[in-house]
Amino acid sequence: MQSSKNIAEVVSHFKCAADVGSQKAYGSGHINDTFKLKNVSPGGADYLLQRINHKIFTNVEKLTDNMRKVTEHLKSKINALGYGDPMKEVMTLIPTTNGSFFYKDSDGDYWRMFYFLGDTKSYDVVETQKQAYEGGKAFGKFQYMLSDIPAGEIYEVIPDFHNIQKRLQHLDEAIAKDTHGRVASVTPELEIVKHYAEAMQYFQQPGQVAALPKRVIHNDTKFNNVLLDSNDEAQCVIDLETVMDGYVAYDFGDAIRTIINTTTEDEADLSKIQLNMPLFDAYVKGYLKEASKFLTDAEVNSLMKGALLLPYMQAVRFLTDHINGDTYFKIKFEGHNLQRARAQFQLLKMLDAHAGQMHQTILTEMESYKTAQY
Repeated sequence: MQSSKNIAEVVSHFKCAADVGSQKAYGSGHINDTFKLKNVSPGGADYLLQRINHKIFTNVEKLTDNMRKVTEHLKSKINALGYGDPMKEVMTLIPTTNGSFFYKDSDGDYWRMFYFLGDTKSYDVVETQKQAYEGGKAFGKFQYMLSDIPAGEIYEVIPDFHNIQKRLQHLDEAIAKDTHGRVASVTPELEIVKHYAEAMQYFQQPGQVAALPKRVIHNDTKFNNVLLDSNDEAQCVIDLETVMDGYVAYDFGDAIRTIINTTTEDEADLSKIQLNMPLFDAYVKGYLKEASKFLTDAEVNSLMKGALLLPYMQAVRFLTDHINGDTYFKIKFEGHNLQRARAQFQLLKMLDAHAGQMHQTILTEMESYKTAQY
């Protein structure tokens, strides 16, 4: 926890009216440190202050420019529609006193600030079909509103973020170094990696590279990155650090990874990891309500490939971090990353067993939206 003195120094560089003494740690993110601060002005919006993990996001200036471009684009789209509230439906960056949107303190830490969106909530585990539908609609709309930004305009903040070939390469490097002597204890997990490795390189195949357009996507579509209002209706997509070019199936796959699982992503009891198919159906319906406006046939056919890839990739990342000594993801106990990896591998097995049925659901739903449009 940062001291109030440190927070006060940071806050003094932003154009805000934050009550420094009200600071509270906020959220369950793995990467950045986030604090909620109250507004000293009665009725004024509260604030979120974030310390950016610049070991991961090494170019904070480019990262911040991405977020500015994306939020401004989203707000302009909502304004053009003539309805909706861009201040509620899009995150709003608060400028510093020198006009920038981030501040570097005397310790070399980088900070940014947003208005806090009150009367909202997020869920780590989806509880209802309505929530799943609204999450799908939120991410589908997010992709749709950004679909007219040309590829290459957004800076690649983490190169090869969803390139499984690179992730497997990083795993091989971790195995070769074995800095913490953990490789011998993860043989079963490494066998699973090997079993699926070839099939998971679908998005690197030349035919798919030629057929699938690169678009500006979110790249981290965990369900808790959608804020819902008091009626459990989607209000805002948050955590925009990883917004950059990618395939729409990456976003679809990561959302399914967190929505369809009947328990948390780090469940220790693998028998509890089951597929909630009604939630999948609801998410697909909500997602395609918006995304059907721009998706190509090739992209539709790739969606289930993304749903298989993302739990596999996340498991590989967790396993790599475990072998490296837990240097990337925050952990709550020793072995946490290994437990996360095992849970994701189990989810992958369940998804693989039902992939055909799930793909048909996507095709049927897509056809219904096409029919409605004509």
